[in-house]
Amino acid sequence: MTSLLQRILAFLGRAPRGTGAVAEEEAARWLERECGFRVVARNWRNPADRREEIDLVARDGEILVFVEVKSRARGALVPGYHAVDRRKKAVLRRAITAYLRALGPPPRTFRLDIVEVTPPASGAGVPEVLHFENIPLFPKHFRP
Repeated sequence: MTSLLQRILAFLGRAPRGTGAVAEEEAARWLERECGFRVVARNWRNPADRREEIDLVARDGEILVFVEVKSRARGALVPGYHAVDRRKKAVLRRAITAYLRALGPPPRTFRLDIVEVTPPASGAGVPEVLHFENIPLFPKHFRP
């Protein structure tokens, strides 16, 4: 039965439980190595509502970058970019607003990125990482 569930999840593009943490670790390493980001927080949760989580918070120079990490099976029907739907964006908006308010004076510039991690086909090797920058989330003149 577990094998059938794993195949269904893989077909839909969802990773089995536990792979999210591996994908987040790989995304953090990739952002630091390939993009020069500096990760400042992982799995930050809003103290007022623990259901609201930000996978990674990083610095890209002076820009504060909030990163949603999506793990996808090879050949998934739904790419990670499209898995961040309207409902998920609303949760992220609330979590990011709470994070920015907790900082005190907010940074001058911040953005949301999505990083999609696909494990290697053979199980060994380098995962495929896709990085989508500056995903629309807030209105133009938003202030926390």
